[in-house]
Amino acid sequence: MKKYLFSGLVFLLLVLFSCKEDGNNNHDPNEKIFYTPDQFCMGADLSYVNQILDFGGTYRDSGIVKDPYLIFNNNGANVIRFRLFHTPTWTKEIYGPDGTQMYHDYNDVKLGIERAKYAGCAVCLDFHYSDSWADPGKQVPPAAWESLDLEQMHDSIYAYTFTTVSNLEMEGLMPEYVQIGNEINPGFVLPLGSRWNGNENNCAYLLNAGIEAVRDASESSTTDPEIIIHIAQPENVDTWFDGMNAAGLTDYDIIGISYYYMWSNVNIGNISNYVSFLKEKYEKEVMIMETGYPWTTGYADNYNNIINVDKLLPDYPATLEGQFNYLVKLTQEIIDGGGKGIFTWEPAWITSDMKDQWGQGSSWECNTLFDFQGNVIKGMHFMTYPYAF
Repeated sequence: MKKYLFSGLVFLLLVLFSCKEDGNNNHDPNEKIFYTPDQFCMGADLSYVNQILDFGGTYRDSGIVKDPYLIFNNNGANVIRFRLFHTPTWTKEIYGPDGTQMYHDYNDVKLGIERAKYAGCAVCLDFHYSDSWADPGKQVPPAAWESLDLEQMHDSIYAYTFTTVSNLEMEGLMPEYVQIGNEINPGFVLPLGSRWNGNENNCAYLLNAGIEAVRDASESSTTDPEIIIHIAQPENVDTWFDGMNAAGLTDYDIIGISYYYMWSNVNIGNISNYVSFLKEKYEKEVMIMETGYPWTTGYADNYNNIINVDKLLPDYPATLEGQFNYLVKLTQEIIDGGGKGIFTWEPAWITSDMKDQWGQGSSWECNTLFDFQGNVIKGMHFMTYPYAF
């Protein structure tokens, strides 16, 4: 009897130990966990990838050349983000006689969405509502809209957004997430869509045109896109959203935030507090839509890199290990605050013969998840880390 009792106790202890080990707080740190977007969005903005591939870029995983979209999905990415410009003719003209196509236009984004979905990822479509970059320092309407009044701008935003999303639906490419504007701290399609100086009602009116267009275009779709409003740097978010509900901005799902160590005064250890505060106050999900951290201070080409060594965190040096630990820490902070996801910005922008408005190659090669030869580095594996939920 004692023998059986002892055996039973041993079995019970083994079961309890096994259950404890299977809990998300106690996984082997070397074990890979693949999350679904419903659990947590492990996102990557790969807007440059098609262009990089066209101009000689090569990506490798374990030394083998592979499709970069598959590389990301195989390493834990479950959502791929693409920026959309209205009529970016400059992306073709910058190559002179060798320019054969535009990038970041509908056709390029459609191709990226096709590749991302084929690789098994969901998609985030980022409307810039501009012919070029829209960010806190630049929110210029498309040239085709520059002389419009408020009502005409509203109708143009609706028609453009509706047509884009409807066309993607007809192709079987409905995005799971849609951003109405990119880093719209000052507002968007300025000056009509300014957020400040008592103009919040007009800003909300124009944002609602884009939101309504997405809702209408996806009404009969099997995919119901979640709407994101995106502001740069956590310290700016509450001030921006404060009062916008009263102005009529209510029908969105996610507060999106850019968080960069170079440009934010928020300590990484306080991100969970910001996320939980915003989530509770505005009753919306919260995601970090853009982030990045360097793995090196070196260069692979003559294009000056975007890096600030004076603001690197002491606990996170610009090394392979430092980048990985930073991204793990930031992701856990988002989770601790009840956040919905994280997106690294252009983690595949390796050097190539690609050109932009400022140079050839990459100004972000020190912040990628690949080394200078296009090999996956340790930082890529932050997406499969066993986080505590």
